[in-house]
Amino acid sequence: QVQLVESGGGLVQAGDSLRLSCTASGRTFSTYNMGWFRQAPGKEREFVAVISWSTSSTRYADSAKGRFTISRDNAKNTVYLQMSSLKPEDTAVYYCAASQVFAVIVAPYPYWGQGTQVTVSS
Repeated sequence: QVQLVESGGGLVQAGDSLRLSCTASGRTFSTYNMGWFRQAPGKEREFVAVISWSTSSTRYADSAKGRFTISRDNAKNTVYLQMSSLKPEDTAVYYCAASQVFAVIVAPYPYWGQGTQVTVSS
């Protein structure tokens, strides 16, 4: 069982940067692949980025490539999403999730945080 808590969301202007954090409870954090997803109003939850348990592999959605960076600190049980050059279309609730599977879709992730709102104004 893993409990996840996101933080770092907020209201920013287009072009700004923001770093999201997700802290996990439990001693098994380092064995989970960690993903970031987002959900805008009226839209389905979509993949943003994932990092493997060993940090050796990452993958990004096309919309995130070159602007977002996912990283993790297993000693702190925390995964980060550094977002730069933010656009209004990045506005969404951002969720972190944990899975034993290195996946870019929602289904394989059994553990989810409550989400943090990111709003980008134009």
